Amino acid sequence: MTMTAQQVQKHVMDYLEATECQIIEKSPVHVTVKLSPRADQMLTDRPYYWGFVERTGAEPQTLSFTFVFDPEKYDAAASIPAPRSGTGPGSGGLASQTPWGSGAAAGQGGNATRGPGAGPSGGNPGPGAGSNPGANPAAGAPIGAAGNSAANNGPNDGLLARYFGVTPVLPRLGPGLIRREDITFGSRRLRQIWSAAQTEGKCLHLFEAPGNLQRMTLFSAAYEPWLAVCFKVELSCDLKREELHFIGVSLLTGEVRENFGSILDPLELTPRLPENVHVQPYEISLSSGAGLLERHILSKLSGQDYSWAEAARRRLQGELEIIDAYYIELLKEQGEEKRLATEEQHASRRKETIWQYEPNISVSPVVYGLFHLRKQ
Repeated sequence: MTMTAQQVQKHVMDYLEATECQIIEKSPVHVTVKLSPRADQMLTDRPYYWGFVERTGAEPQTLSFTFVFDPEKYDAAASIPAPRSGTGPGSGGLASQTPWGSGAAAGQGGNATRGPGAGPSGGNPGPGAGSNPGANPAAGAPIGAAGNSAANNGPNDGLLARYFGVTPVLPRLGPGLIRREDITFGSRRLRQIWSAAQTEGKCLHLFEAPGNLQRMTLFSAAYEPWLAVCFKVELSCDLKREELHFIGVSLLTGEVRENFGSILDPLELTPRLPENVHVQPYEISLSSGAGLLERHILSKLSGQDYSWAEAARRRLQGELEIIDAYYIELLKEQGEEKRLATEEQHASRRKETIWQYEPNISVSPVVYGLFHLRKQ
């Protein structure tokens, strides 16, 4: 199983939009984003910083990233020099237009946004960052010349520089730095985003969004509550197979529907109760509804073909016979001193083989939620 760069980008963009991150720049192969506090806590692994923010009530400074979904195309486009808009004092320095033609928006908190071809320090001014020639000594100069001009200003031109040389410029750290990360199928960051989405989206409470006609009508629409659970069924022996069963039960009538995801796919769902609708009172409690779903999935599994389990037990018996024959011959050749250690090794080997080949079925809920849908 694999995923294309477009599929990976859709997963990442869905998560960024759901967590209300600020999209600074976007192209078909990358996105530059300033994380929201909610996403920053899940993705950046800064527990001490967020503990400090919670204790002191300080304004949180979230990190910014450039997520690259197709590194080859991104690097090829970044190698194209960006056009210069002028070199005069009022020109504002280098144009921060990107090869994608969309340009870059100004960053938050005075941080200038970088395009794909910008240097690692992220300090080149973008459009709207100001064009005061006194505040920007390197305005209108190439990137290399800007670095030399910045290195020749300040204490580096003083007395200490004559004896100790030019002090190297330290890299910028903290929220002002825009880090680049390549996100492809199998990358650590993509797995982290999936894990965060699974953790935060495990329990849902959503309403069907009504149309404009319903908002203008005089009568309130009745919404039917549904409890839905996506079960993951693992069928394992020396081989493994996983199945997903998305099942819903009406808390009004007790009706159970399979493939509940196909009912939700064409609907627009919202976390807030829409106007001019009302939710009908539950006739079945949540615990009773969960019991109905559990009994339904167990009944469904009991009717499946389990010839694979019988074949796995036959393979297990054959493996155990080979292990027993090997250790019986080994015990005959050893003395009394090594017999105890060999018997322990024999028992451990049998236990590992049984764990590997013994058929096993496990059922666990992956996602569950309460959905209020228009009554049909």
